[in-house]
Amino acid sequence: MSLIKQLWLTIVVLLLLAFVGSLLIGVTSSRHYIEQEVRIKNTDNANALALSMSQMEKDPVILELLLAAQFDTGHYRRIELRDPEGGVIEQRVGNGHIDDVPGWFVELVRFDIPAGQAVVQDGWQQFGTLELESQHSFAYRSLWRSSLELAGWFAIAGVISLLLASWIVRTIRLPLRDVVSQAQAIGERRFTTAREPKTLELREVVQAMNRLSGAVRQMLGAESDKLDQLRRRMQNDSVTAIPARTAFLDQLQAHLQSDSDDASGTLAIVRVARLGEVNQQIGHGATDALLVKVAYSLKQLGQFFGDGQVGRLNGSDFALIVPRYHDLQAIGNELKTRLEALSDEQDISLSLPSALCEYTQGEGRAELLASLDGALAAAENQAQNGQIILSVPASSVLYTSHEEWRRALNDALEQGVFLAHYPVLDPKGHLIHHEIPSRLRLKGEWQPAGIFLPWVSRLAMAAELDLAVVTAALKDTETSGKPVGINLSANSLRDGRFVSEVVSRVRARPACASRLWFELPQSIAFQQPKALQNLCNELLPLGCKMGLEHVSTQFGKIEGLQDLGLTFMKIDASLSQGIENESQQQSLLRGMCTLAHSLGIMAIAEGVESRTAATVLFELGMDGVTGPGIRQDQD
Repeated sequence: MSLIKQLWLTIVVLLLLAFVGSLLIGVTSSRHYIEQEVRIKNTDNANALALSMSQMEKDPVILELLLAAQFDTGHYRRIELRDPEGGVIEQRVGNGHIDDVPGWFVELVRFDIPAGQAVVQDGWQQFGTLELESQHSFAYRSLWRSSLELAGWFAIAGVISLLLASWIVRTIRLPLRDVVSQAQAIGERRFTTAREPKTLELREVVQAMNRLSGAVRQMLGAESDKLDQLRRRMQNDSVTAIPARTAFLDQLQAHLQSDSDDASGTLAIVRVARLGEVNQQIGHGATDALLVKVAYSLKQLGQFFGDGQVGRLNGSDFALIVPRYHDLQAIGNELKTRLEALSDEQDISLSLPSALCEYTQGEGRAELLASLDGALAAAENQAQNGQIILSVPASSVLYTSHEEWRRALNDALEQGVFLAHYPVLDPKGHLIHHEIPSRLRLKGEWQPAGIFLPWVSRLAMAAELDLAVVTAALKDTETSGKPVGINLSANSLRDGRFVSEVVSRVRARPACASRLWFELPQSIAFQQPKALQNLCNELLPLGCKMGLEHVSTQFGKIEGLQDLGLTFMKIDASLSQGIENESQQQSLLRGMCTLAHSLGIMAIAEGVESRTAATVLFELGMDGVTGPGIRQDQD
């Protein structure tokens, strides 16, 4: 039984005890008082009537008329005159039934009042004995009315007491609910801080829990900082603080193998021409400062066009990935403008040539970089800050205009979405859920997401596609009974109606909700934290699982991560590539798993290429793996 129920039970029992006790005391006191008054009345009336009869002639007729006259007044229940030997001379007995008082009440408070007695004299001799009992109906009636009035006043007092008690219980319940919510949040690895109530005992509990929550939050923050420092030492260039060659190329490979809208975009390379000569002219420190400015300018450019990622390939070459953006001319113009401004700031002649191309899903990383490297060499032979933009082969283009793409995508969505199935397995080889990347039928073939997602994003059709995927996923899991992972895009959350549509479709099939694993890119947690929180608040109560994909070591910096209630996170494929031979990378992933588990979040590795790599990842603490090297054993 809850504390509030116990408190209410105590209050009700106390009020009932007070009510019943007070009513019993009141009725008993009134009964005793009435009995005493009636006893005195019986005695007084008997004496007065006996005195009158003593002074009268003792004619039987006269005595009978006198007693009859007294009895007919209705004030007496019994009048009896006996001779000295006990024989009845005259007797009048009335009806004892009382119409307007309940019989149970009469039996409960039955009066025990002796009859009034007096001696009737005949001169100096005793004529007889007079016994007189007053009618009790008025006494029962009076006691019944007073009892009802007393019960009514106590009922009014009880209602007022209950209202007051309700207010008191509510003032206790509110901080108590906060304490319970905070305790539940800590149990779910969400370390919130509750406001301190005025109740002393509860305030002490809340203070202790707030200290615990703060300590754990501080510990998690420290672990996240350590992970970030480890990542910087392992992956970042020591001069420019951007990813070094290996880390950047892993990110590029993850994009090329991705089955999401990150699988295509723009790749650019910038070179600080004749870096050795520049170093001799301006000195080592100034050269390092120049390289930092180049890296910073490219980072700003990447943020300007979206989620750009910058890396340093070698001493003089920098690279930039801009996923989901395909307007090479726009990026090229902006890049050249920034590089020319940077060149003009220098006191020496500085050339910053660049080359750009579009990358798509399935391309080879080596071939892509080789073609860009040749273009960069050609740009370097041009005038200062030369630039080469590699055109996309016409054979790789499905449609040539926005309108053609829009019609084709609308037709494909009307035909329906095909879902591929890739397993996510736990250490025992059991299925956690199926990843279900979408396929659309374009030009008579089922095309992978990397082909059409850039155009879906460009044409603002992300919400329509994601809703179609949700509908198909619900049908899939309803038929198979197996859990599925649904990828939602960042652009869909910008549509105000999208979340309500998803919630309504999930509610239409409540039995499927627990088998739905919704995942969103980590970037949403930084760019749209309120939209992510709103989505979690809507879907988690329905039984759905929520998680982030393409998670990097930055996930510990997500604001309010402990309060989102995430179930899982999928660690970016760039962090698991070649994990068998990278001891430092293993330390980084082990730390990420530890931090995720401390928050009650499952850690799943993306892009796992072999069973050997999966074994290493499970030893590091991963709860699941997925990728091209993961296949589920058929039972």
